[in-house]
Amino acid sequence: MRSLRRPATSLRRRLVTVVTVLGAALALTATSTSGAFAAPDPGKGRPQIDEGEAYMGVGIRIHQGDRAAADEPSVGVLGQTDGVQGIDVSHWQGAINWTSARNAGIQFAWIKATEGTSYKDDRFNTNYTNAYYAGVIRGAYHFARPNLSSGAVQANYFASNGGAWSRDNRTLPGVLDIEHNPYGAMCYGRSTTQMRSWINDFYNTYKSRTSRDVVIYTTASWWNTCTGNWTGMSSKSPLWVAHWTSASSPTIPSGFPYWTVWQYTSTGSVSGVSGNVDRNKFNGSRDRLLALANNT
Repeated sequence: MRSLRRPATSLRRRLVTVVTVLGAALALTATSTSGAFAAPDPGKGRPQIDEGEAYMGVGIRIHQGDRAAADEPSVGVLGQTDGVQGIDVSHWQGAINWTSARNAGIQFAWIKATEGTSYKDDRFNTNYTNAYYAGVIRGAYHFARPNLSSGAVQANYFASNGGAWSRDNRTLPGVLDIEHNPYGAMCYGRSTTQMRSWINDFYNTYKSRTSRDVVIYTTASWWNTCTGNWTGMSSKSPLWVAHWTSASSPTIPSGFPYWTVWQYTSTGSVSGVSGNVDRNKFNGSRDRLLALANNT
């Protein structure tokens, strides 16, 4: 296995330990004292994050490490910075100057609101409000923990703690971030049938609370493995696919005909955000993004 890149600024804040696997071949270097990553599991050779500290793409980093880094383009060599651009953030980005981000061309953002059944991101309220007043079309996301409760319980928690929706020209539908489990087994200990039921449960509950179809953020590898190439959400939920690559298009999960949003890198750079940040591209014009926001 080749070495992972030295983590960029925002990722270094997430790490607090050095992990060595197969001598010096695999290293993740940490320079922060934030405590976000606990000691590595010697049996698996990868860092584990503390409860409630997950963020979009963390499961990819932990479970796919070298493979994810191998395809990801370097900062400044990104090939997808045209079109309608967005970011996704959580407390890991610290204080954000949303006006600077908007002036730099960021038109939309999804912001971490909740995780599981009891965690709320401590910068959500500030980010959500400031993004709105800066003119960024924003929404909230929930980091799924299918091993903790039913999908209905988590959808209700999300809707009650930032995931609600209003037709105000600046609010996107909520996102279900369902990806490789950063805390343990890839599929959270659930069978493909159980996972399908959990996702459907979350979807139905969220829609009953907000009137909106939840957006699904995932990867092709996780979806195909953990739901068994399920096609049941393709006609209901917009797809936000994570594929960090310099290729001209992402690999999408089986059953989805196209992507609505593409997270093409986790090491992007945006004015107003300190360090690296996930960059995203909307598959359409700004008018279509507003149609998604306003359910028209």
